[in-house]
Amino acid sequence: MSDQGKHAPFRYDYVGSFLRPAVLKEAREKYSQGEITAEDLKQVEDACILDLIAKQKAAGYHVITDGEFRRSWWHMDFFWGLNGIEKRNTADGLHFHDEVTKAETAVIIGKISGENHPFVEHYKFVKAQEDEHTIAKQTIPAPAQLLAQLRLRDYREQNLSVYPDEEEMKNDIVLAYQQVIRDLYAAGCRTIQFDDCTWTLYADRAFWKRFGITEESLKKIAEEEIDINNRAMEGKPEDLVINTHVCRGNFHSTYANEGAYDPIAPYLFARENVNALYLEYDDARSGGFEPLKQVTPGKKVVLGLITTKRPELEDKNVIKRRIYEAAKYVPLEDLCLSPQCGFASTEEGNKLTEEEQWAKLALVREIAEEVWKDSGEF
Repeated sequence: MSDQGKHAPFRYDYVGSFLRPAVLKEAREKYSQGEITAEDLKQVEDACILDLIAKQKAAGYHVITDGEFRRSWWHMDFFWGLNGIEKRNTADGLHFHDEVTKAETAVIIGKISGENHPFVEHYKFVKAQEDEHTIAKQTIPAPAQLLAQLRLRDYREQNLSVYPDEEEMKNDIVLAYQQVIRDLYAAGCRTIQFDDCTWTLYADRAFWKRFGITEESLKKIAEEEIDINNRAMEGKPEDLVINTHVCRGNFHSTYANEGAYDPIAPYLFARENVNALYLEYDDARSGGFEPLKQVTPGKKVVLGLITTKRPELEDKNVIKRRIYEAAKYVPLEDLCLSPQCGFASTEEGNKLTEEEQWAKLALVREIAEEVWKDSGEF
């Protein structure tokens, strides 16, 4: 692997989460019922992750992850791993299109900090499986995602009782993320991915109407999100790459919101200091490619043109045409291809089989190799 190819994104890539095997789901259920110990569960997780990584390598991908197999959510488990935040059951779950998630949230109980985060040990396990052809990346929710979570109505009063000054809370979120980033780097991590669904809320005009958002108030919100995400990345080592993934929700093959990137592009695309943008583009809910003209020159864009929500394989020629259409706004050499999101943002997973999951990834690779005619590296 070339020096340039030691960081994600790659020409053919994926977001990070994978369908949980039945044996893992069974073990997690037994653990929740007190039928097995934490060590018993870890042994099952370890075995399933090793099997997954072997399959990722066999599929010819240059990035490996643990598939988020040690998590129940793509974001909550990270929040719960921070000092000062605890898991709490709620009266209702998050409402997606025709479905509702588990009723769980994150609540502040003390000063937020990032020491001894369990994800660092999780990363080390994956890092140990790297070889000359692969790198391990770590996916975590973006700082803006945590800020949005802590502002949810039901527990806002509780959270403000710990942090009456919201600026102090934001500062501590930044410091906590910087600590986790330093610890991941010390563990050998050179590619981190911020997963972030907050931006697409503000791209959804129906959300604007529901919460009284205007062009002016959107500007204030966007400036705040840019600030907290960029501050969390300040001081990172030069050889540490931080990318971001943005989608409109991904739970059991459903979605949370819709809307083109136009309202958020001047902020997210132009001013967030990430190396690459993994963008959902698998259906009409994402709008067109014209907002990509706002992307900072030289920034990589990973086009999420292959859906993880349905098992049917996309038409290869249609996907190729869409890549070339996007290349009108971002040079082809700065584009990559991936699924629009993970296959299992929560442990429930999307509605397709593991075989269909790998067929999707085979298609991503096949198309990318034909379009860019290289090994997948830059």
